[in-house]
Amino acid sequence: MQTDNNCIVIFGASGDLTHRKLIPALYNLYKIGRLSENFSVLGVARSDLNDETFRKKMREALIHNEETTPDTLDAFCSHLYYQAVNTSDAQDYGKLVPRLDDLHDKYQTCGNTFYYMSTPPNLYGVIPECLAAHGLNTEEYGWKRIIVEKPFGYDEKTAQTLDVQIHRFFEEHQIYRIDHYLGKETVQNLLVLRFSNGWFEPLWNRNFIDYVEITGAESIGVEERGGYYDGSGAMRDMFQNHLLQVLAMVAMEPPAIINANSMRDEVAKVMHSLRPLTSEDMENNLVLGQYTAAEINGKMEKGYLEEKGVPANSRTETYIALRCEIENWRWAGVPFYVRTGKRLPARVTEIVIHFKTTPHPVFSQNAPEN
Repeated sequence: MQTDNNCIVIFGASGDLTHRKLIPALYNLYKIGRLSENFSVLGVARSDLNDETFRKKMREALIHNEETTPDTLDAFCSHLYYQAVNTSDAQDYGKLVPRLDDLHDKYQTCGNTFYYMSTPPNLYGVIPECLAAHGLNTEEYGWKRIIVEKPFGYDEKTAQTLDVQIHRFFEEHQIYRIDHYLGKETVQNLLVLRFSNGWFEPLWNRNFIDYVEITGAESIGVEERGGYYDGSGAMRDMFQNHLLQVLAMVAMEPPAIINANSMRDEVAKVMHSLRPLTSEDMENNLVLGQYTAAEINGKMEKGYLEEKGVPANSRTETYIALRCEIENWRWAGVPFYVRTGKRLPARVTEIVIHFKTTPHPVFSQNAPEN
């Protein structure tokens, strides 16, 4: 199924997330025919680029994409455009009005627009207000959607404040809060494995499962994100959003139907059942660490404290491992070991379910466990 004709506006388009994740994802959708032929992507950032330099930069990010051809790549890149805007200056957003008008006319989009905020979190409240100042949030002509990446706030209070800020200018049906980690194949397959498989569901509980391991490992360091990452750390960057969502999908009860509301309700029940951490838990069940300089694949790599934008005395964690417990009927007494980190031996997203051993070992003690 194709999307409606639309324009996708990416704020922060000169940044790392855009060329590593967003544009390749759009290109993959384009290759399999999931994007309308009448679509455009307008990159927006402070960098002094134009349409041609932006296309060249994105083409370089896609050139090694699997099953790509020059013709397909050129056709996709012809849909890419760029507009330099000071994203902190409401007046500068005026440049978007004629640019979007031209794209909507050229691609017959009827005004349908996605706004994707691939920016530092401090702009999440600014961008909606600046768009609204120029009438770019209204649905008088076509639908408008605004997409917010994690981190959605620094803590509960700031998340609630941000929610209020965005709701001043966009209705709830226009706001998409996303966790791109849930789009990983491993995570997507988990729902099918659990809820379409009559073999596993009767075993998916404390009576048969001994413990669960959830790993989100990255082989890279913080790259160019040192300044942002140091204010976040592995806990906020990966653990409290990506990996807790995965934990919830492993542990949740079957939803009545697979839709956003039913899934959200079941995920929330798991979150409410997580046992709060005590000081003793911190001492016995939590491991934090930082990566140091080392030779990897014949190349000397920097340690975290040597990365650009990271204070020399930083105590921000780049690795976290935590033993979690869920206090409900299904999972009482089953530990969940959740870990994530940078500069680990391999990049892997892994969920390992360890089933209990049999009451009496019939086979060799060396036989692998389930």
